[in-house]
Amino acid sequence: MAGLLDRIRRVQRVPFHAMTPAEARVAYDKAAEVLEPPRAALARVQGCSVPAADGTLLPARLYAPSHARLPVLLYLHGGGFVIGGLDTHDSLCRQLALRSGGAVLALDYRLAPEHRFPAAVDDAWAAMRWLRGVGADQLGLDGARLAVGGDSAGGTLAATCAIHARDLGLPLALQLLITPGTTAHADTASHRLFANGFLLDSASVAWFFDHTIAYHHRRDWRFAPLEAEDLDGVAPACLILAECDPLVDEGLAYADRLRLAGVAVALELYRGLTHDFIKMGRVLKEAALAQAAAAAALQQAWRL
Repeated sequence: MAGLLDRIRRVQRVPFHAMTPAEARVAYDKAAEVLEPPRAALARVQGCSVPAADGTLLPARLYAPSHARLPVLLYLHGGGFVIGGLDTHDSLCRQLALRSGGAVLALDYRLAPEHRFPAAVDDAWAAMRWLRGVGADQLGLDGARLAVGGDSAGGTLAATCAIHARDLGLPLALQLLITPGTTAHADTASHRLFANGFLLDSASVAWFFDHTIAYHHRRDWRFAPLEAEDLDGVAPACLILAECDPLVDEGLAYADRLRLAGVAVALELYRGLTHDFIKMGRVLKEAALAQAAAAAALQQAWRL
């Protein structure tokens, strides 16, 4: 990991916080899968649309290792609510489908600053409700065995989906939270310790936040799940965290909150690794280990 960070520094990439959102999206799209293994072949990869709460049709992509009626993971990509999309997380979604034996539906939710908070939350919630209902039937999937998951900002969205599902009485098999953000103000010790030089720097975190949500709204639990008053009865959780990640402390804190609420939690902390490591399988063997751990948690939740 240290060698990889050194090579990244030598390239002298322009940081996200020095770009416009449009420029940052282009840069991320180009680099997102450079460290990924080749995209795995699957029996079923198809584009589709998911209706948002306001009727907008959101692009989505379905991945499945067979044409059977499979359980499904709603996957929400990372990117600080500002960048990222279906193509940036294509390889990861393929791996999760291949390794778990279930289907993965990746959602292209709307991004800030064009669509500020809570647009991404609303889109994720609408997709979850749709997939638990008519959407699963339309896609030939088993909506009764539904999980939600995501990485980074997508992990935040997945955590809020689990709380929303609990409030609706909608059963979820699992919430898969990969290096999630859960705090309101990025003010934990790990944010200070890993502020610079560990892939996700503090200036970029601030840039993502500023484009997404006003400062005085950041304690809304839909943006910062640690602010939720009550986590009793939410879905079982699998958390995958990286030791050298600014977000690691808030991931650990959220796992503790879930456990205090009596929620079953599987926690994997990968030592010596940074944010986004799970998307670096070409150079880090731990990426494949983390993907396998996520797949095992899904299989257990789905009883495959």
